[in-house]
Formats: sequence, structure tokens, C-alpha cells
Amino acid sequence: MGALESTEGEREPLLVPSQPSTNIQPVLSRVYGRRWVVLTMFSLLAFMQGLVWNTWGPIQNSAKHVFEFSSTDIAVLVMWGPVGFLPWLLFIWLMDKKGLRASLLLSALFMVLGTAIRCVPLKDLHYRRWLIHGGQLLNGLAGPTIMSAGPLLSTTWFAPDQRATATAIASLIGYLGSAGAFLIGPLVVPAPNETHIVRGTIHWDQSHIKDRIQFVLYSEFGMIAVLFVAVLFYFPSRPPIPPSVAAASQRLSYRSSICRLFSNMRFLMIALAYSVPTGVVAGWAGVLDMILTPAKVNQVDAGWIGFWSIVGGCVFGVAMARFADSIRGMLKLILVLMFAGASLAATWFTLTCLSRLTHLPSTKATLYASCILVGIFINSSVPIFLELLIETVYPVPEGITCGVVTFLSNLFTGLLLFCLTFYITDLSWLNWCLTGSCIFSLLLLLFFRESYDRLYLDIFVSV
Repeated sequence: MGALESTEGEREPLLVPSQPSTNIQPVLSRVYGRRWVVLTMFSLLAFMQGLVWNTWGPIQNSAKHVFEFSSTDIAVLVMWGPVGFLPWLLFIWLMDKKGLRASLLLSALFMVLGTAIRCVPLKDLHYRRWLIHGGQLLNGLAGPTIMSAGPLLSTTWFAPDQRATATAIASLIGYLGSAGAFLIGPLVVPAPNETHIVRGTIHWDQSHIKDRIQFVLYSEFGMIAVLFVAVLFYFPSRPPIPPSVAAASQRLSYRSSICRLFSNMRFLMIALAYSVPTGVVAGWAGVLDMILTPAKVNQVDAGWIGFWSIVGGCVFGVAMARFADSIRGMLKLILVLMFAGASLAATWFTLTCLSRLTHLPSTKATLYASCILVGIFINSSVPIFLELLIETVYPVPEGITCGVVTFLSNLFTGLLLFCLTFYITDLSWLNWCLTGSCIFSLLLLLFFRESYDRLYLDIFVSV
């Protein structure tokens, strides 16, 4: 079948208009300086949401003595975070239809109400405990938006060579809030083992411990109230001009996106590789004090271990995201290396906690090192995972994609903590779950076939 000769018009360059006076306008893109203000406001809310979620785990010994919490109560207080993800479909629908501003305002309102009712100083401990549980649930309802919207914000406001970095900051700052609870709680609230002896009897000042816990609750409420007012007065959903072709491109509808995600085997594979280890490590970190107590690690030291494991993951995660921005198309390799390290570190920590059987040295240094390495490798993988997930299923909107995988992650956290309410005596099984989840994710990553549809659009389509 012969080819027809091309016309003069068909031989004109595609990327340069043939006449300077043409009426065809090129697609514009622009990056605004205010994007850093928007990212900062979102990150501060994410920080506070993580801080409030992890309020009780690091001070569980003090809370047990003051409010008569049991170990099951502490586990349930942590579990309210995953429970808040049950209406996740509603929240990602709101994000997709109404934009980031409306979703974030609703989440900030939940956080304000939740931290407010925790502060009500009722003398009846039964009702006081109910208010605390209710406050934690309301804070958990802010999670679907706070934990899912980071990649949407980065695509909406940032250029392609800054997207992974912005995603890392927005996604990891909530983990930094959880780390802040490990630091703030034990330093502000004294442990009940800080005692004094009066006439040969050991005493601890219950009223002082209660006052310090109340101070923490009031402080968290005040900071979130200020942030809510700031978001109310200024937080635009999107810039006037999009920063990239991908940000301006047409996306699938809400219903089509959900159907495509759950029928895409590659998405389900990488979603499980992300959600299983991140869900397990979140539940594991929430009760880290309880895990380390049999190893004779006190509340303050356990708080420092949890703090540095999360901070290390956040710092390393931002650095790796910046590396991924400069060398594109290497997300799978980065994740494989991360989870090879996570598997080794989790195995080391698990065997160290069983030193009576393995005869490995169980010292504060080895516990610090192994636990911090677990946090660094797993927590730093979050933004890399989210970017790879979005690239895999593009043009599904970022908010919907991340909403689904964060729900799955919190589902595994909730299942872990639910099992914890039944198996509370010996917690060594939690360490084995952590190790198994890292190895499981590594195997899925090795067999995953990566693709970069959104990146190719930004590179090869002229803006």
C-alpha cells in the first residue's frame, strides 16, 4: 500500500508556530512562590495530627496511674487513628469534587473539636476517659485527608523537578509529629517511677502528673486552633496557572478511578508492598514503650528510641526524594534497597529482643541502632512509594490513589492493634510481624514492573 506525499502544511514544525501572528496560544505553566506557604500550613496541620494521635503511647505508664487506663485502653487510643479511616471513600470524594481547601478545613475542624473535648477537666474518670477516646476518634477522622493529600498538593503547586521533594515533606511531617510525641510526652509528663520516699513508703505525686498531662492537652488544642484560623483565612485550593502539563491535564472521574484501581493488578501489588509494612510499623511504633518494657527500657529511653527512629526516617526520606527528583525513573531501585535494609534491621531488632534465646547482646546501644534503622528505612520509603503509585495508575487523580493506599495502610494498623487487645501479655509476636512485613514488601517489589506515565507526559509534551 503506497504512502501519499505529504503536503506543505504537514511538513511545518509541530513545536513552533508557522506564523508569528497566529492566534493559537501555547499552554502556560508557572510556579508561584506562595507554594511554600501552602506547603508549610499543610505540613503544620499534618504535624499536629500525628502529634495528637501519638499522645498516649509514650506516656502510657503515667496515663495508667492518673486516668486508670489499662493496656487495652492504650492500644485502643492508638487504634482510633486507623478507625478514622473507615469513611475514607467520603473523604477522597470530597477531595476530588471540592478541592483541597474544603477537605483541609473539615479535617482541621475535626482536630479542633477532638483536642477540645480531651481538655474538659471532668472529675469523674469514667466520663473523662470517654471524652479522651472521643477526641482521639475525631483526630483520626482528619487522617484520610491529611495522610492522602500530600501528593495532590505537590502536583497542584510544584514543578516536576520538585514534586517528590514536596511529597516527601507533606507526607513525612505527620510522622515527625508522632516523633515529637515521643520527645514531648516523656519530657513534660513525669513517669510514676519518679518517686520519693516518705517515712519508708514510696510515693508518687499523682496530682502533679495529672497537671502535666493537662498542660500537654491544652497546648495541643491551642496550636491546632491557631492553625485552623490560619487555614480558614488563607489556603487556596490551586494556583491561577498550573505548574506543569500533568497538573493541567484531564483526570478520570471518581467512579472510573475506583474501578480502575481495583482492577489493576500492578497497582494492587505495589499497594500491598506499601500498606503492609507501613501499617505494621505504625502500630508497632504506637506501642513501642510496651514492647521495650520487658527489655528493661524505661519510658524516657523508649521515647528517645521512637523519636530518633522516626526523625531519621523523615530526614532520610526527604534526602532520597530530592535524589529521586534529580535522577528520575529510579523509584523501584530505591525502594528495593530500602526494604533490603529494613528486612535486615527488623530481623536484628527481633532477635535482640529475644536475647535469652539467641544470646545476642541486648544493650541500649543495639536497641537504639536496630530500631532507628527500621524507622529510617520504612518511614523514608513513604514518599517514594506514593510517587511510584501515582506514576503507575496515571491519569487517576492523586488524591484518590493516595486515599486508597493510606486506607489500606491504616487497615493493617487497625488489624494489628485489634489483635493486640487480645494478645497483650507477650508482645514478641509484634516484632515478628514487623520483620515478615518487610520481607513480604521486598518480594513484591522485586517482581513489580514499574512505569512512569505522568513523568513521560511532563517530559515529552511541550508547555
